[in-house]
Amino acid sequence: MAAVNHWNTTQHLILVILGFFVAFAPRYLPIKIFTQRKIPEWFNEWMRFVPVSLFTALVVKDVFISATYQVDIMHHLPEIVAAVIVGFIAYFTRSMALSVVVGLISVFLLAMVL
Repeated sequence: MAAVNHWNTTQHLILVILGFFVAFAPRYLPIKIFTQRKIPEWFNEWMRFVPVSLFTALVVKDVFISATYQVDIMHHLPEIVAAVIVGFIAYFTRSMALSVVVGLISVFLLAMVL
């Protein structure tokens, strides 16, 4: 026998409101807490490396690791070459937008050639 869904509009509204608070609290509370107190210098120094480490973790997996979780350089050659190009562009221009555009174009063109 199939289960009958007895959810009504009020329950859906309560679910949406609770979902809002669950999603909003982790974003709002740190802002509220850290704007009222001075952040230690060591924390600011440490936080400077977070974007680099997150970016590296995402890029290394997509560029070097295959679907079977093995390092596969030959099948990812266009991505590796594009990553090197984007690295130079990002280092010299410090432009996120230009780096993304050059990266997308590089992967597209290199995938057609290599």
